Amino acid sequence: MTETSSPQPSETPENLAGNQGASAGRLDVLEQLLKPEVQESLTVLVDNLPKLTEMLTFMTKAYDFGKSVATDPVLAEDTMASLTGFTKPVTDKVKNVASAAIEAGDRIHEQGDQGQIGLFGLMKMLKDPQVQKALRFTQAFMDVLNEREKQGKR
Repeated sequence: MTETSSPQPSETPENLAGNQGASAGRLDVLEQLLKPEVQESLTVLVDNLPKLTEMLTFMTKAYDFGKSVATDPVLAEDTMASLTGFTKPVTDKVKNVASAAIEAGDRIHEQGDQGQIGLFGLMKMLKDPQVQKALRFTQAFMDVLNEREKQGKR
């Protein structure tokens, strides 16, 4: 009796080509492993594995913490509330100063050349508390600049 043998699954042409490719890949890896610089790099890598493991563990914990913080809606809401509480007074003050500057610019534009200030007008302005405040600020600012200039020359 003659038996006909059917090809084993590992002997099909596709598997044979795949095995040859895998064996060629293994040879490439073995050739790489035989290089002295690769062996030296592997030795350094193996020597530093405990440090790398520690670093990786720390980075994983940091990533998990960052992810939990980034996705926490309560924390995001609290952060926005605290930032708003900090920035709201500043933005209100900036808006107030900007609107005053725009209004002053409009007044100057409306007055045109009629708005000249004489000696008596200047004397009257010096009594204004806001002018006094601005002059004190200007004097203090100039003093600070003067002190810094003197320190820079030393």
